[in-house]
Amino acid sequence: MARCLATEPCPLAQHRFSKPLPPYREDRVVCVECIFTWYWLADLWAREEIAFVLGQALYMQASHGGKAKNDKIDAQNIAVLLRGGMLPQASVYPAAMRATRDLLRRWLPLMRKRAEWLAPMQNTNSQYNLPEIGKKTAYKANRDGVAERFPEPVVQKSVEVALALLDHSDQLLRDLALSIGQTAQQRNAHTLDLLRTVPGIGESLSLVLLYEIHAIQRFPRVQALVSYCRLVKCTKESAGKRDGTSGTPIGHAYLTWAFSEAALLFLRNHPVGQQYLTRLETKHSKGKALTVFAHKLARAVYYRLKRQRAFDMQTFLQG
Repeated sequence: MARCLATEPCPLAQHRFSKPLPPYREDRVVCVECIFTWYWLADLWAREEIAFVLGQALYMQASHGGKAKNDKIDAQNIAVLLRGGMLPQASVYPAAMRATRDLLRRWLPLMRKRAEWLAPMQNTNSQYNLPEIGKKTAYKANRDGVAERFPEPVVQKSVEVALALLDHSDQLLRDLALSIGQTAQQRNAHTLDLLRTVPGIGESLSLVLLYEIHAIQRFPRVQALVSYCRLVKCTKESAGKRDGTSGTPIGHAYLTWAFSEAALLFLRNHPVGQQYLTRLETKHSKGKALTVFAHKLARAVYYRLKRQRAFDMQTFLQG
């Protein structure tokens, strides 16, 4: 039976956090739950040359749920899971790539916000039953005279505010995209080029996939990647009887979005993809068929990165 040698609350300060450890440094492992403050902890133990393990938060909650919960109980449960080899581990993202990944994650919500600012102009135009604008207001050159289409000054002001926000966000997003793209090209230009051979994956989505997948070697099988991307459902089964699915929140939300977006862009520009989707829709509902298509695209990306080969449409459709 294992004994607890020491239990002590540690303040969140680097110069004080490592003080309790010196008597127990040899063959020791530090394990923490995956919360948003783990970056500096991983860097601290790397400098101290002590092994660091990151636990997957949702899996850990399912593993050691109990009536009472506090820091002392959580620490004991983490230690027991780690010692027994039952700790669900998360990937410790490399320090050199974290800042760029975080910047990319801030860039994506800004892109969605920009789309929200574009929509009201079309909606307002329809509300007043005016002729169609006829040009894509997503491009700055097509926004001249849009506000003047509306007769009421208050409506014009509302549209002018949306246009001003768009002009400012366009410049900001261009600068961010340029900075992220230059950093990615310096780090792994070959992987970016491979990703961009896949239809539906352009400059933005290739950056998302590069930084969120990080290293394809993390996934020993293609099933591990598609599960990580939330593109499969995990069944609950006992004695041969199935009882629904579980584990829906567990996975990577950014990759789920990226592959779903890539599937839609693939279908928009490639008739052969639309024909393939039509065949899927004869077996599944429309929503399910799109998920199956995104799943297939994720598998294609896995094998492109694993085998270091460009995308081949014929192989994709027949695989």
